[in-house]
Amino acid sequence: MVVKKKTPKVEALVLDDEKLHLLLASLSVDGGHDGIRQVANTLHTCLELKEPVQQIQLVKKAGLLLGALGEETIDGDILEACLQTLVLGYISLQAKNPLRRAISSALCTVPTWLQERTTACLSKCLSDSLSNPTPDQYSHVVNTIAGCMDGFPLGERCINELLPEVLQFLHKGLREYFTQNSGVAGRHIAQAQLMHSCLAAVKTSMLVIQRCQESVSYATTIHQTLKDTLSSLLDCYISIITDEDFVQAVQSTSGMAVVLLIRSVMGCGDDVASVVCSLLRSSVDGLDSAPVWIKQKCERLCTSARQPGVSIYLCHGALAMLSWKGSPAGPHWEKLLLLVPNILLDLDVSVKESSSVLLVVRVLMLWSSAALDCLQGKAQQLCALSLQQSLNGGSDLHRRLLEHIYSHWEHPLDGVRHQTCSLFHNLILIHQNINSSEANPDSYVLELTQRLFQLDWHMRGKYGALSCLVDLYGTGYLLELQPELPSCLLGLMSDQPLAPYASDLLEKLFISHKEQLAAEASVGKTSTTTDWMDRWHRMWVTPLLQVLCSARVDDTTYILDYFLPKLLRCSPSSLSHMVRALQNKLPCCKDSTCSRGALGALMTCLRAARSQGVMQTTAEGLCEELVPFSLLRQALIHKHDQVRMDALGLVCESHRSTEVLTSQEMDLIRHFLLPNLNSQSPNVRQQVVSLFKKMLCRVKDSRQLLLKRQSQEREQEQRAKDQHIICLYKEFLHELCSKLFDVLLPGASFSKCIMSLNLLGLLAELFTFGAGPDGFALGEVVTPTYAQNVLYCVASNFMEVKLLATTLLWKLPLSALGLEEQDVMHGLLQAALDLSTSTKPFDSVTAAHLLSLLLHQPNLRQALLRCAQEQGLDFQPPSSSLPPEPNVQEFNTLSVIQFLLCCLQSEVSKAECCLLQAAASYPLYGRAHCITAVLRNIDTECLCHTEEWRRLVSELIATCYRLSDVVSPIVQSSSPEGLIPMDVGTVTDTSAGLQRILHEIQPRDTNDFFNCARELDTQDEVEDQEETQTTRTVPPDTGGEGYRVTAQMVLVCCWRSMKEVAMLLGQLCQSLPLHYSNDNTRPHPGLITEEQVACIGLYFRQQLLQSRHRGAFELAYVGFVRLTDMLCRSGRKVLQQLPACWLAEVLEEVKSSDPSSKLCATRRSAGIPFYIQALLSSEPKSSSCSLLKMTMRELITLAMPSANRNTDASTVPQVHALNILRALYRDTRLGENIICFVSDGMQAAVLGFTSPIWAVRNSSTLLFSTLITRIFGVKKGRDEHSKKNRMTGREFFTRFPSLYPFLLNQLKEAAVSVESDSGQVKLHPSLFLLLLVLSRLYPSPMDGSSSPLGLAPFTPFIIRCGRSAVYRTREMAARALVPFVLVTQVSSTVHSLLQELPQGPEPHIQHNYIHGTLLQVLFLLQSYQSESHRPLPAGNGIGEAVLQRMWLASRANICVVTRGAFLDVLVCLCGPKITLLCEVNKLRRETLSLLMTSSLVSNSSPPASNLEPGSIQYMLSLTRVGLSASVEIPELWGKHPLTSQLLDHLLKCPQYEVRDLVLERVLMRLKEEEDQKRTPTWLNEATLLNLTSLVLHEKHPQCLAKVLQVLSVLCCSGELHRMDSVQQQRLSQDTFLQHLLVLAQRTSHSVELYCAAMTLLSQMVIQIVKSYAKDAAIMTRLSQWGALVCSSCSDEQHVEIKLMVAKVLVDSTSALLTSSELPLGLVSTMSLWRSLFMLLQDEDQEVRSCASDFVANAPTHLICSDAAGVTTLCPPVALDVGVRLLCHLLQLWKQVPAGVLVLTEWLLGEDEGNEEAGADDASLLDEEDFLFEKGNLNLWAEPAQWVILLHRHLISRLVTYKQMRDSRPTGSEQAQQMDTLASNARRKLLSSKQALDALPVLPQFSCPMEHARLVLQHQRATLALDVLDTLRGEIE
Repeated sequence: MVVKKKTPKVEALVLDDEKLHLLLASLSVDGGHDGIRQVANTLHTCLELKEPVQQIQLVKKAGLLLGALGEETIDGDILEACLQTLVLGYISLQAKNPLRRAISSALCTVPTWLQERTTACLSKCLSDSLSNPTPDQYSHVVNTIAGCMDGFPLGERCINELLPEVLQFLHKGLREYFTQNSGVAGRHIAQAQLMHSCLAAVKTSMLVIQRCQESVSYATTIHQTLKDTLSSLLDCYISIITDEDFVQAVQSTSGMAVVLLIRSVMGCGDDVASVVCSLLRSSVDGLDSAPVWIKQKCERLCTSARQPGVSIYLCHGALAMLSWKGSPAGPHWEKLLLLVPNILLDLDVSVKESSSVLLVVRVLMLWSSAALDCLQGKAQQLCALSLQQSLNGGSDLHRRLLEHIYSHWEHPLDGVRHQTCSLFHNLILIHQNINSSEANPDSYVLELTQRLFQLDWHMRGKYGALSCLVDLYGTGYLLELQPELPSCLLGLMSDQPLAPYASDLLEKLFISHKEQLAAEASVGKTSTTTDWMDRWHRMWVTPLLQVLCSARVDDTTYILDYFLPKLLRCSPSSLSHMVRALQNKLPCCKDSTCSRGALGALMTCLRAARSQGVMQTTAEGLCEELVPFSLLRQALIHKHDQVRMDALGLVCESHRSTEVLTSQEMDLIRHFLLPNLNSQSPNVRQQVVSLFKKMLCRVKDSRQLLLKRQSQEREQEQRAKDQHIICLYKEFLHELCSKLFDVLLPGASFSKCIMSLNLLGLLAELFTFGAGPDGFALGEVVTPTYAQNVLYCVASNFMEVKLLATTLLWKLPLSALGLEEQDVMHGLLQAALDLSTSTKPFDSVTAAHLLSLLLHQPNLRQALLRCAQEQGLDFQPPSSSLPPEPNVQEFNTLSVIQFLLCCLQSEVSKAECCLLQAAASYPLYGRAHCITAVLRNIDTECLCHTEEWRRLVSELIATCYRLSDVVSPIVQSSSPEGLIPMDVGTVTDTSAGLQRILHEIQPRDTNDFFNCARELDTQDEVEDQEETQTTRTVPPDTGGEGYRVTAQMVLVCCWRSMKEVAMLLGQLCQSLPLHYSNDNTRPHPGLITEEQVACIGLYFRQQLLQSRHRGAFELAYVGFVRLTDMLCRSGRKVLQQLPACWLAEVLEEVKSSDPSSKLCATRRSAGIPFYIQALLSSEPKSSSCSLLKMTMRELITLAMPSANRNTDASTVPQVHALNILRALYRDTRLGENIICFVSDGMQAAVLGFTSPIWAVRNSSTLLFSTLITRIFGVKKGRDEHSKKNRMTGREFFTRFPSLYPFLLNQLKEAAVSVESDSGQVKLHPSLFLLLLVLSRLYPSPMDGSSSPLGLAPFTPFIIRCGRSAVYRTREMAARALVPFVLVTQVSSTVHSLLQELPQGPEPHIQHNYIHGTLLQVLFLLQSYQSESHRPLPAGNGIGEAVLQRMWLASRANICVVTRGAFLDVLVCLCGPKITLLCEVNKLRRETLSLLMTSSLVSNSSPPASNLEPGSIQYMLSLTRVGLSASVEIPELWGKHPLTSQLLDHLLKCPQYEVRDLVLERVLMRLKEEEDQKRTPTWLNEATLLNLTSLVLHEKHPQCLAKVLQVLSVLCCSGELHRMDSVQQQRLSQDTFLQHLLVLAQRTSHSVELYCAAMTLLSQMVIQIVKSYAKDAAIMTRLSQWGALVCSSCSDEQHVEIKLMVAKVLVDSTSALLTSSELPLGLVSTMSLWRSLFMLLQDEDQEVRSCASDFVANAPTHLICSDAAGVTTLCPPVALDVGVRLLCHLLQLWKQVPAGVLVLTEWLLGEDEGNEEAGADDASLLDEEDFLFEKGNLNLWAEPAQWVILLHRHLISRLVTYKQMRDSRPTGSEQAQQMDTLASNARRKLLSSKQALDALPVLPQFSCPMEHARLVLQHQRATLALDVLDTLRGEIE
């Protein structure tokens, strides 16, 4: 993306009146030379003008005239006046003003003879500016000095002449900034400006010293004043460095200034390096060589107590200000070069803030560049050998630098990671330069590369390091070490966080590889270009195509975004290779349900090629040779979203925005549009809108090009072609608009409305809906009906639809809506006002959008007056006269807000008397929401009626306070949900009851839960129960109309009202200009005063600190954030200091809170964290963050437990502190500034677990969870223990060094308490947290052996924790041990752990200890197995140690838990095909013999009631051994007499857990062999019979479901053995079917079991139908099966059930749905088709996608031409194809009349006559009692579109039937059925019309759901009558 450079602001030269008059007078003197006279006149004119551009032109002219003056034209006064004018102008203007640059250029053009006078004049003016400036002028003068040094030779000469004065002024300025800095605390804007000015002053002083270095060096020896000035400047620099109140940028620059000044005074000899070394070491020993005054000042820096940042700044200065080109100038320079990195690395652990970490890495990067400079060219030969050895790879310094890199290359800051990668590159380059004699990578680089490859790919630093190696050694070097690197990186492209890194590395690899292959071919001259390109294609293109074709679509998304464009840019010719390869795959590549296939891959490649300009197009369209038109049409309606998006991108995107949109592309877009409008995926909708925008921009830009070409083209033929294209554009856009408007019907789905409105908004934005001849006249398309449809979209329940519809309405022609008519305007306004008092929250949003729409209408005033008269309101608009056109919106906004405020004030008054009535009849939040929304529509900076606005704002604020007072007692209650009575008796009881409740809740809202439980008055409870006997209340002012109120309605009314008050007050503070007055100046005309702002802040404070309801304080927080942002931006000192004052007050209140405090310590401290968050987040991130640091220190002190703070008075502050810390750590706006406090927060959380008070432990848990997420990131996968959510120990303890001793000490304490010898359970409170943190760490292969932060000290304590008597603790200890053991140490650690186990039974064996050890062994072996995929090293002794302890798995071990754990270890060693041990046969034999003698095989298992604890786990472990020997790898376990019967024994085990595990493994193995198309040889006849018997006799539902799934897999390969082995009888087909049918009917409550039964049943039905073995009993079963299938498709069914039915119907398409034999009969077959159509319209996208696969199984000759040959269609197209196919099948079955009648019944819908009344009552009850609960809604299905589709195909089929039917008459039964349907349709038509007429005005807003239902019913009846009439006409 090209970022436009910011243009400097040009301001005119404006001088004060006195100077201006003097200059004009001096330039007006008559006489003098003509040339000088011309200069004077030009400058005179320039001063009189006020236009800056003209002044620049005149100044340039004056400069040319000055340059042309000869020496003979000297004229003193006038020439002096000219120079004075230019100089004053230069000094008066701001730094970046182009006019100032023009003046400096003019001064530089003066002739040589005039330069002395010019310099003198400039020096005089500059000296005057330096003499006595005011504090406000310092910054401008500093900028002037800097400007003189910036490409202005005369200015530089002036600075040299005035050097003492300039330096004195800069010193004075810095001192002034010091003074000001102490007075701007808490004023962030002023502080930021001050820091900017201070930084500019330091930089300018450095610039002066640098440019005047010779003068400085010479003058310091003889000029005492200059020496004193430099001494003072040095003192200022040092003060800045050591003062933490200055921002880091100023301190770092000051560090450079210190070194620069020392170098300027002392020169560049070895003494300078000695002095700098002393400063870095903080030692005075080497300062003797410096001048005395430098030594005295520098001694301030040589203290032991200086901050770590000082050393960083000085290192930065040494590297930046000293010259490192060439070899070091002396021994001290070499010491300095080696000292800098060592000091920085020593500080690495103590640096906490992320900004400081970034600075350290930058300085190290600077150092590596300096070291490279010393080693470049001939300088390397001059470097000392010791220096080269110190910098060489493998040296101690090199090792430490690499450890620093490994610790920071995963840092959250991008800058740190980038600099770390550059540092790695430079280190390898340094090593390469030192060892330049070696051409290939040496052993050091080879070892480093291999260690990099051992790292996990989720580590982002690995990619940058490998990229550096590619740059230095080429791709071939890496491919030799890891040939599968390309495929590995392509596999990582599915992970979005890693995709950019993987694609960058891939790009470097394939570019470098291509260059290497080309170079080898050119040198060898043996291979042609085709040969080496084929090699390159096999390496990089072939894996890409394989991934695109076979991988999941979601996994290849980022390949298109990141990788494929880079590959095509590197090799454009590879496109043809890709297309050929993919087209060859098309015939043989079957589309998968999850992959895009060859067609999708082809679209992806072509899209990327066209967008990159690689693929050329023709005037007719896309290149037919590359992509056939038919393939594009198929891809545009493909089932997979991304395939369709790629195809659309291929059509819409182009490398040139002016490329003409061809007619072929227009046809393709038409083909795409309608089936893809109703997409549920937000990602797809965004892509479609984005691609359509690109397409429309092409239309717009190419049209402009065509018009321009038409005006220039002379050939008539070409002009006619261009005009024809423009006409095609117009026709296409009109058709596009019509289609988009057509779909906005009542009942349209949310996704279709969103898509259509977005696309219409694009058309309005790019072309406008005007009717003028200059455009496409899109306004002609917009009919009143279309406009009304868009208007009714505002009533949608979805916020995005409302917003898009309102925005579009503003852009439609005014005449379309008819708002100029008074009745229409009044109707909409009244609807908006009615909706603003609705009890449905989303209605108030609709009202706000309607009001926003009406604000632009001139006749709104009359409509408001009419509404006021109808409501009896005393309302008068601001003015009786019509406002002028520009002020219509302001006038209307003011009028609407006044009207709404008048209504709100009246309703608040009523609510003060009866809140329950307000909640039921006129909830207050709607009016407030409308006021806020209306206020957002106006620019408050340019208002005319300011007095009216001020009065209105005051009334608004006062009303907000009144409204808050009414509802705040509810939301400030400790239990607002349970204290409102459901029903009350009379109005008197209402008020009395509410007052009693408020009296009850207010005085008891304290934190007494710390001391005692709260009890309510039982008498009140009895009275409340008596009150709940009545259900209705008649308020006195409703005319007898009753209302119903619930607790939910009251609570919603209250918290939403609080929300709207907060939003309104926040909007007022944020948008209204401030009204204030300064001393001796006129007041600033604003609308809100400082006092009002302060009062609003106090209001927010009260609400946030006292509200208990989360909705109330969360939304009050949003309003308060707006207020704090306004305070931060305010220029008023009083307002800027308010956040700091409020923060100090609330912290003091938190510190002093106790159980009697009003601050809420439950509900996670309620609004207190939000209050503090808002105050801290307003602090600019670029500031010193003093408020954040102060707050965190205070809170951490409160959160830490201490011995002297264990009373109740200290517990409440601790809870508050923990809750507030949690909120601050979660706040992303605080960024990396919070990271430096993570260590302290973690310590507080861990120590909080030791508290005896539950509230403290609970808050500590929440804080600990937040910190885990903050440190390790959000969960990046399903596996919680994945390394993506972990961190190397080095990185963790480098970022949080204080946690190393803390965690180690805490683990020591916990390990001491973990002893189970006494038999007592001792659980350390923090042990679980410690193990959880440690399990997130792991050692890196890059870690050194002598690391001070190594993980080795933790290992023995973790092992010791395995002795705990708590099972969960032992498991956590085993899990935590795994990452602490390197892969190379696994075998030795496992062996040592096994050696500690006893070799035989012994007395007093501690089985907890044995179990913990075995778990550790098991977890280590499993981790090694999953990561290494290779055996353990030979000679490890593990096999022998295990064989010596086999007694642990035998009955000699009385503990079944340890017995099972040992068996799990045996399975891990013996089970997998690739075993961990080299010799495992003996171990397998011993294990198998143990299994055969166990109770599991000998059928001696005790009954479940007699099982001891742990027996089930032991038996499952035995089962895993048996499964490995009988199912998984029986060939590797050898032959045993009972091995063949082992599986039968396992299936007959009485414990269901065993059977469940066995069946699960059998099912898994069967599916694997089914995919590999192999026959299961391990299944014998007895096992198959047992499986069939289990279907009949299995009692456990989970096991039964798995049995049915196993049989379903077996049924696919052949007929089942229907034999009951228990009863020893064979079952008939009918009996087995009946059993399955009964099973399915009885188990509908169990999703898994029902799906399994129906799947098996359906497979058997299909087999029966195919075998033609059908009798009457079988047909009955088939009918029952069909009824079950149809009943499983309704919306309320579980998604898994609908997915199962979809697969069943897809599988039965060819056998049942499309069979020409009609095996199930017409009625049942039509029912199955209807079920399929229901699933194609299901809300779940996966169900629809699965159901659409029926097209692949339908006969190809019956599919329409558009879908012929396409096996995967998107659901809307599949639905259309399915209906058309069914209509065609009716004719094939010769059942057209009967089938049409069935379809007409579908069209008419089910009989709703008896259900309407009940539905209406239910809906009314729901609306009153349940504001938010909804039924089963299908947001995707569109009944109106389904009805239209069905009607279209029916009419089409009837027309065809008329042409082809025979002369057979229709039966009387069909004629009677037709009459019944017609009668029913007429009845529905009449009832729906009457109901529509009875609805209120604008029912689309007042009752949209009922209106949509009646419209649909009317449409159904109308279309059904049309079909019946057509059918009757065809028959007759």
